[in-house]
Amino acid sequence: MSHVYKLYFGSSLFDHKDLIGNALLASYLEKRSGGRYRCFLPQTLAQENATAVDIRNQDIKQIIECDLALFNFEGTELDAGTVVEFIFAKLLDIPSVIMRSDFRSSGEKELGGEDWNLMCSFYPRTRVVQFNAIEFHQQAVNETRSLEEAMDRLYSRITSLLIESLESVLELPPVFRGDKGQLQELYQWALRFPGGGLENLCSEASFVESTVAAKIEKKIYR
Repeated sequence: MSHVYKLYFGSSLFDHKDLIGNALLASYLEKRSGGRYRCFLPQTLAQENATAVDIRNQDIKQIIECDLALFNFEGTELDAGTVVEFIFAKLLDIPSVIMRSDFRSSGEKELGGEDWNLMCSFYPRTRVVQFNAIEFHQQAVNETRSLEEAMDRLYSRITSLLIESLESVLELPPVFRGDKGQLQELYQWALRFPGGGLENLCSEASFVESTVAAKIEKKIYR
């Protein structure tokens, strides 16, 4: 039986374009993978009466629980929150895919880097999916007769690239080489070092144990 993987989707979520784009992509990922990837979007978490630290802790808890992560690296300056989420995922050796559809070139490419700050590059168990969003969009529009058909073609094309990279990154060997007990210690540390009450949010005695066990079963760590 094939595993169902929890996929954290880190991205900007500050305007209607971000929100609908994230939701559409998550929907297509789940549908076109046959439910193999179950997406967790921070924008869907309850925020009514929540403080800033509550929102941050909810997001970090989702990263800790997820098996893989997808990060949207757009813009001439990357979204700061998405960068922090990416580094947190790398701390836990979570397989990750970076997506960039922004055609603007920036970063330190002349030094062998990518189209973003070099401090966000060169991490293990990471794949990059990069394409020109305008080019993809225009091709989809020119090949179809309606906006609905164009969007279906566009998101199906993007999703195919992402699923291919998600499958690829799953096959990469883990960086973490310790035993189950050491892995649980790493996760305990991940709950403690951010402060702000995160450890209390995940205070159930079985939280770390069950989270680690589920990931070992899915061979995220092996």
